[in-house]
Amino acid sequence: MTEFICRLGTPSGEVITRIVEAAAATEARTRLESEGYKVFAVSNASQGLSAVLSPGGKPKVKQADFLLFNQQLSALLRAGIPVLQSIELLRTRSPSANLRVVLADVEEKIKNGIPLSEAFESQGIFPKIYTASILAGEKSGALDDVLARFVLYLKRSVGVARKLRGALAYPAFLLFAAILMVTFLTLYIVPRMSDLFKSLAANRTLPTVTLVVLWFSNFLASNIWWLLPLALIIGAVLFVWLRTNNGRLMLHKLLLKMPIGGQLIRNMSTAQLARSMSTLLSGGIVVPDSWEISSQSINNLEIRRRSQHVLPMIREGRGFTESLEQAGWMPELALDMIGIGERSGSLREMLDEVATFYDAEAEVRLEQFTTLLEPMILLFMAGIVVTILLAIYLPIIQMISAGPMGGRR
Repeated sequence: MTEFICRLGTPSGEVITRIVEAAAATEARTRLESEGYKVFAVSNASQGLSAVLSPGGKPKVKQADFLLFNQQLSALLRAGIPVLQSIELLRTRSPSANLRVVLADVEEKIKNGIPLSEAFESQGIFPKIYTASILAGEKSGALDDVLARFVLYLKRSVGVARKLRGALAYPAFLLFAAILMVTFLTLYIVPRMSDLFKSLAANRTLPTVTLVVLWFSNFLASNIWWLLPLALIIGAVLFVWLRTNNGRLMLHKLLLKMPIGGQLIRNMSTAQLARSMSTLLSGGIVVPDSWEISSQSINNLEIRRRSQHVLPMIREGRGFTESLEQAGWMPELALDMIGIGERSGSLREMLDEVATFYDAEAEVRLEQFTTLLEPMILLFMAGIVVTILLAIYLPIIQMISAGPMGGRR
């Protein structure tokens, strides 16, 4: 008999995962269908999750589901419930179908004698800091405490990301509205005024701003059918290029050179790195390994490139602060704080302080960035509107000024 991981739909509409013993996958499918289940996928348990994943992909576990799972797992372990029983209980109660599939595989691996950290790492979808934290908890015998610290780390990371998205939502909306407004005025309003402008041009010279706006509007309207596909092709090529390492590296270099945005990225990277290292050091992982894992949490490729020599320097015996200083991107105050922690033997506590400080500093920088960005977009919108209004009304004003009243003068 062979064990199969089966993803099923119940008559009540729930999606569940069950492990079924059968001679073949067809037998397992037939048996489950006879019991009233809707069978979505059947995979050999020894093959892991390959058959229940989306084509060519891995199951995506939402961050909220992942956070909830770890909170519950930490609470169950603290209550004295064994790991295997905790995983089984959370698998049956998880609202996420993808997470249930993952936990079914984790549960099976634990039954086969594989440690919890290796079972999660084999899924290939969890961050290295998570599996490393579990490994540290297994070695120290304080898995519940390590998971609690990881949950705190994840909450802070999610909070920072949520604040960033919220702060940039309004400027993004303004930019989108500006593009729609310019397109509407250029392709709809101005062409409908062109007949009037042509009649005016027969008697007198139109203002320069009117001529420019008319030329741009006519060019756009008459060439829209090839300009639009060209813009889409350029956008697609740019999108694909930015997904390559060279493209992302170039973009991240440019972002670091932004007046306020560059410092914001440095502050956020400093806070993320410090928080990750503090979490790992709390679990008993040594500095070189903590750095190696934490550096993977740096999202900016240029900062990560500058930091690639830090680990070899630490392993050569140089001080952690000295190695970080050679990378040349971390703020001086952060380096000073880390240096004090390293010399006093309280590196983990000082890294916590650095993360807290630069989280607050990043919020200030983010507020400055959005405060600067919003007026710039509004000024751009106002400039476009004023230009088009001048193009429309200046010829009319000229015509009125040259009318009968103007002639008697």
